[in-house]
Amino acid sequence: MSRVLLLFIDGIGLGDVDPTVNPFTAASLPTITELLDGRHLVLEHAGFQNERCSLVALDARLGMPGLPQSGTGQTTLFTGQNAAQIFGRHFGPWVPTSLRALLGEQNVLSLARSRGRSVAFANAYPEEVFAEGRKARDPLRAAPPIAALGAGVMNRHTPELMRGDAIASEIINEGWRMHLQRTELPVVTPREAGHNLARIAAQHELTLFAHYSTDHVGHTGHMEESITALQRVDQFLGGMLERMPDDLTILLASDHGNIEDVRVGHTLNPAIGLFIGRHHRELAAGAASLTDVAPRILAIGDGPG
Repeated sequence: MSRVLLLFIDGIGLGDVDPTVNPFTAASLPTITELLDGRHLVLEHAGFQNERCSLVALDARLGMPGLPQSGTGQTTLFTGQNAAQIFGRHFGPWVPTSLRALLGEQNVLSLARSRGRSVAFANAYPEEVFAEGRKARDPLRAAPPIAALGAGVMNRHTPELMRGDAIASEIINEGWRMHLQRTELPVVTPREAGHNLARIAAQHELTLFAHYSTDHVGHTGHMEESITALQRVDQFLGGMLERMPDDLTILLASDHGNIEDVRVGHTLNPAIGLFIGRHHRELAAGAASLTDVAPRILAIGDGPG
C-alpha cells in the first residue's frame, strides 16, 4: 500500500537568495536544511534531488495575467484543473461560487475515495461552524474545507483535537484555547503536532492537512513574524519525519508565492513543491505547475504499492 500526505502550506513561493527580504534565508530551518543537504529553500535550488526528497518549482501563474490568488490557486492544486483559466482570472481569497461544485466533486480527496481509497482531512474545525441554521462562515469558503466536505471527510472537531486525532490549522492549539475558550485542550508543540499528523497519515491512503498562517503573516510584511511562522512549519515537518511510516510520501505544496518576499504580498514566484519519502521521484518527475499535483497523487495511489 502507498500512502500520501498532501501538506498544503498557504502562500509559500520559491524566491531569491536575499536574507534582507526572504525569511527562508534568514530563519533557522534545520529540518528543511538537512533535507536539502544544507541548501536554502529558494528558486535557484529548484530541481534539487537526493535520496530523501525532490524540490520542484510549481508555476502558479497558470497562463493568466495578474497576481496568483488563493481561491483559484488552491482549486487548481486540489483538482488538477486550471481554475484561473476556467474562471477567467485569478481570484481570492475564497473559492469563487461558480467553482465550488467543481472543487467539491473533482478534488483529489473525492476522486481518491471514489476509487476505494481511504482518505482523511486532518484539520479540526469547531462544531459551531456547522450549527443548524447558521449562515455560511468564511472558513467554509476556502478550498480545503470545500474539498473535505465534498469527499465526506469533514469529521474532526474538538474531541478529535483533544485526543491528538486532529490538528488545528495553526499547528498548535493556542488559537482554539484563547479565542474559542477551549482551555481544556492540551498545549502541543509544533513537533508534537507533527507526530500526531504522521500517526493520522499512517491510518489512511491519502491525507490532507492545510496550514494558512504563512500567508496571513506574509501579508504583514514583518520579517520577524515571517521567520517565526516558517520555523514553526519546520519544527512541524521535523516531527512528521520522526514518525512517518516507510510507505508514506509527503508532498508539501503551496498555491502561490507571498512569504518569501516580505516587501510585496503575493508574488509571481513559482509555488513550492517539496516531495519527501518513498515516491518522491515519481511525484516530481515532469511536475511544473499547480495542475500537476493532483493527477500525480492519484496515479501513485492507483499504481503498485
